[in-house]
Amino acid sequence: MRPALFVFAAACALVAMAPAAHAAEATNSEICASTDDEAFPPQRRISACSALIDALTNEPHELAAALVNRGATYWYINRLDSALTDLDRAIALEPGNARAFRERSNVYRTRGRFDRALADANEAVRLDPNDPRAFDARGNAFNLNGQYDRAIADYNEALRLVPDHSISFMDRGAAYYFKQDYQAAIRDYDQAIRLDPKNARAFSNRGAAYKKLGRIDRAIADHSEAIRLDPQSPENFDNRGLSYAANGDYDRAIADYNEAIRLKPQANFLTDRGDSYNFKHDYDRAIADYDRAIALNPGFYLAYNNRAAAYEKKGELDRAIADYQEALRINPQFDKAAENLADARLQRDRRSATASDSLLPSFPCRSARQAVEKAICSDPDLARLDREIDASYKTALATSKGKAAEALRREQRDFLAARNKSFGNPRYNLKREMEQRLTALRGQGTNLPAPLSRN
Repeated sequence: MRPALFVFAAACALVAMAPAAHAAEATNSEICASTDDEAFPPQRRISACSALIDALTNEPHELAAALVNRGATYWYINRLDSALTDLDRAIALEPGNARAFRERSNVYRTRGRFDRALADANEAVRLDPNDPRAFDARGNAFNLNGQYDRAIADYNEALRLVPDHSISFMDRGAAYYFKQDYQAAIRDYDQAIRLDPKNARAFSNRGAAYKKLGRIDRAIADHSEAIRLDPQSPENFDNRGLSYAANGDYDRAIADYNEAIRLKPQANFLTDRGDSYNFKHDYDRAIADYDRAIALNPGFYLAYNNRAAAYEKKGELDRAIADYQEALRINPQFDKAAENLADARLQRDRRSATASDSLLPSFPCRSARQAVEKAICSDPDLARLDREIDASYKTALATSKGKAAEALRREQRDFLAARNKSFGNPRYNLKREMEQRLTALRGQGTNLPAPLSRN
């Protein structure tokens, strides 16, 4: 599975930091206007902004600024509805507020609304063409839509305006990653780390790029540094687990997935752990993880595909086929699931054909015309005897030469002729005659096959 990249780095990991000594004496204005990297935790910033908003009813400019600050903080803690409410209100008060459009673009991007995110980012750039963060926000919107070259162009502009803008280096690295230009991605992550050596996300993303290049040791080292810098981020543990798994070290991978799941039970973490159990041939545990992943996110098509693979390895082809079909129903463009479904169906058809062949006589029943042939086709014991007679005859013939082979052919023709002519006569016992013929054939060859089981 694709590593859980921190694609857009405009917000750092949420960590409740202890306030600095002066924080208790700070005003609501200072606290509300503080950034994510400063000493004030999000809830305190929200409280300070709320107090300001209640007091600034007659000052539209200051009120809009406070609303933007609170909306940005709501986005930071993933309260997207509250963030949109504040940012909509700020834009209504001050339609020329570039930052309000930029922050609202971030919210729409988080919601997966590319069209709205791009429209707001375009407006932010128009209102303030010298703001690198506006170009970064628009680059993020393009990244969301898979338009990586346009995203890179915007990140380039952000870096032209502010050459040491570490966030733009990291976001441009993500665009290069998704373009599969992993060397370029690593160069950008290098710059981001040089400018901000405590940025856990830059290490984690660089590790993902190293993993794609097969440099697993470097990947694990970067993921380990990300964990050291931010041990509360489940994605850091999941990414290191993926690198351990790529190295075939499934036990260490599972230990990291365990920690990711402990921090935040999530469908992709459970699916990743299920994959490692799958590779360890512990299919029941793998299936249990995929079950939990699907319960948490019924639309997570990878869990269906991978659970199907586990069922397939257990030989439960009907369940595997059902899961592959569900994965394709959710994501009709999932080519791998389509290939897996075709393979599973082919396996099932071959297995059915093999099972059917083991119950059929030596001739195709669909073309049976004589009454004796129809009788053999309808009776499993007679069908078994016919198969064994045919196999023993061919083996005996292969070990006979000259006159002995000709005599064997004549005896077989006489047997079949008598069988066909005599069937239906009350005195003719078909099963007994077939058993006697089989005994005679087995006495004429060497190393002949043993009787097949009647079960």
